[in-house]
Amino acid sequence: MELQVCLNGRRGGTDGTGVPLSPAALADSAAEAVAAGATEIHVHPRTPCGRESLSPRVVEPTVDALRARVRVPIGVTTGAWAAPDPALRLQRVGTWSVLPDFASVNWHEPGAEDVAEQLLVMGIGVEAGIWSGTDGAARFAASPLGPQVLRVLAEVTDPDPATAEESARTLLTELGTAHGRPVLLHGEEGGAWPVLRLAGRLGLATRIGLEDTLLLPDGERALSNAELVTEALLQHGR
Repeated sequence: MELQVCLNGRRGGTDGTGVPLSPAALADSAAEAVAAGATEIHVHPRTPCGRESLSPRVVEPTVDALRARVRVPIGVTTGAWAAPDPALRLQRVGTWSVLPDFASVNWHEPGAEDVAEQLLVMGIGVEAGIWSGTDGAARFAASPLGPQVLRVLAEVTDPDPATAEESARTLLTELGTAHGRPVLLHGEEGGAWPVLRLAGRLGLATRIGLEDTLLLPDGERALSNAELVTEALLQHGR
């Protein structure tokens, strides 16, 4: 089973002490999650003050710290919130010298295809983030880069556990053949567990972690990414 762990996302210190932010904390959390069964890592690198950044001074120490602890593929975000100006985002990605194995690019964001092309030139795998409720699927279907991406990250943004599965099926329909690329399907917040179980039934890769949910399926607070991974492996085939 392919199970990506998303270590922190856009969460911060106010979301609890279990959310790892520093390179050392991220590396510890990654090692625990891999030991629990995660097959790859997705991370949002942070400055010492906790701000997300695509600067090489932030991304490279994080990737180095993770590589020192785990031997699975490591991916980072290129989300526009970390560098809202498309030109700056492209420039910062282009200056990375310590390279992650892959990076997620949200296809609905301005400048997405330029960032994806830059990553491909650098030899970094592209995870095409296609969010529900956006025009990402249509834009990806028309993209000449589509056949070159590593995978499609189908991200269900519907947080309602009662409707998230329906939203996921709609998104998968919008994706169609997805240029023949593998699909990783996941949800967020209240939709995280229903969508993860759907991914299991459909035989798709999925992900879990404190980026997507702070809660276990029974509503209890998760203590760590490793605990979420352990539960995901139990839930995935249901």
